[in-house]
Amino acid sequence: MNRILSWALAAATAACISCRSTAIEPQTVMLLPDSIHYLDTDRQIFVIGGDTVRLSFRMPDSVRSGPLQERDYEEVAEQLGVEVAAMKAVVEIEAGKSHRGFWTEGKPIINFDLPVFRKMAARHKVNLSKYTKTHPAVFSRPSIAKYGSQQAAVQARLDQAMDIDSISAIEGTFWGMFQIGGFNWRQCGTSSPQEFVRLMSRSERDQLDLFAEFISRAGLLPALKKKNWAAFARGYNGPAYASRGYHRRLAAAYNKYK
Repeated sequence: MNRILSWALAAATAACISCRSTAIEPQTVMLLPDSIHYLDTDRQIFVIGGDTVRLSFRMPDSVRSGPLQERDYEEVAEQLGVEVAAMKAVVEIEAGKSHRGFWTEGKPIINFDLPVFRKMAARHKVNLSKYTKTHPAVFSRPSIAKYGSQQAAVQARLDQAMDIDSISAIEGTFWGMFQIGGFNWRQCGTSSPQEFVRLMSRSERDQLDLFAEFISRAGLLPALKKKNWAAFARGYNGPAYASRGYHRRLAAAYNKYK
């Protein structure tokens, strides 16, 4: 990453020198997290001699894409010491029988959760009351009629929430084929909410790797290894898991794939 930024900065400097008679020492301006759109983490701003230069470039690892293959499950299962069927059981409960991590290219399956968004906004001292009229989609049910599909409608809610506060919006959304809450970005081993979403938006294999990191750090790996569905469900789905039959559905899905 540092090499790429150095290259970009050098390119910006060269561009400036080519149009000026004297070289000017560049200075990188770091943006606040909320100033960077969650899918534009490959964009940097440089100030060179008072001129603002915006550079866009793609990370080299952006070529990683496509649906999960059986070998992906097998590799991660071996690393974790769990059965492939156990991981597939979680996917089926969270993403459905299609096992999809994306609803369209570059857009992961998401579930924007308004109560969680409110909680995260309060934590970040963001007053949401002044946005109810200017960002109505955030505070309303997803409109399939308006946006064409459930996921497109949920995406519209997230996009408007991002305009209010990107960190709260990311943390108030559940992401990918494993529906991991954005507030767990640290437990997924990522350095920032933006990196969490970048990986969630890159490939299903990245979503699988984030899941593996999450259950390891959250202490859920032993339960998944033992197929202790009640213990796993309690930690993964919350204390109300039993009322939703989450553990029984996990067990049934596991029996289907084992």
